[in-house]
Amino acid sequence: MDIIAAITTRKSIRAFKPDPVPAEVLRDIVRVAQQAPSWANTQPWEFAIVGGKKLEEIKLAFAGRSGERPAPDFAGPGRLPEPYAARAGGMFAGIAKVTGMAGGDRTAALWWLQQGENLYGAPAAIYIYLERDFCFREDATNVWPVFDCGLVAQNIMLLANCYGLGTIAQAQAVHHPDILRDLLGIAETKAMLLGIAIGYPDWDEAVNSFKPDREGVDAVARCYDID
Repeated sequence: MDIIAAITTRKSIRAFKPDPVPAEVLRDIVRVAQQAPSWANTQPWEFAIVGGKKLEEIKLAFAGRSGERPAPDFAGPGRLPEPYAARAGGMFAGIAKVTGMAGGDRTAALWWLQQGENLYGAPAAIYIYLERDFCFREDATNVWPVFDCGLVAQNIMLLANCYGLGTIAQAQAVHHPDILRDLLGIAETKAMLLGIAIGYPDWDEAVNSFKPDREGVDAVARCYDID
């Protein structure tokens, strides 16, 4: 698969088959993904590659905290201003349409929240974390390690696509970082940034037919002195 095909066919997968992903494939994806650039080659990323019984422990622990207020190491944006709220709203409306969830149905909304906590049934996950002190300082926040981890996360998802695997990058997967640090033996000095659910897509599930639109180039880019 060439790079253009890998990018244009990648999508967030929200229903996975239970088939396990071979360990050597997961390790190879992470190995190659580390070719991502980083500030001064600092390579701030660290990974926990998890499957099997350990991942089931994590899913069960998250289910036990369902409905609790999240306490992530990296705060989310809160209320979204425009145009971001409209883009997010369009995505959620699209998912609701293909899954048959009615707007305002609290039972359906809770069920969907629980699907995310269960990593949409993915048999494996790759958690990305980094040194807390590298990001959070008394006088300022260093955003560059997080940016660099975003680059390596994109590499992971594109490589997974080349292996016939699907992924979804989830802030929800690290909403309870204390659970992850405890079950995975990760030090308190590490900040949990992102979880990437990974596995074989279940294309029989309608939700996997949905892909949100992207803005046109003219809406997001200004061009200067180019033909």
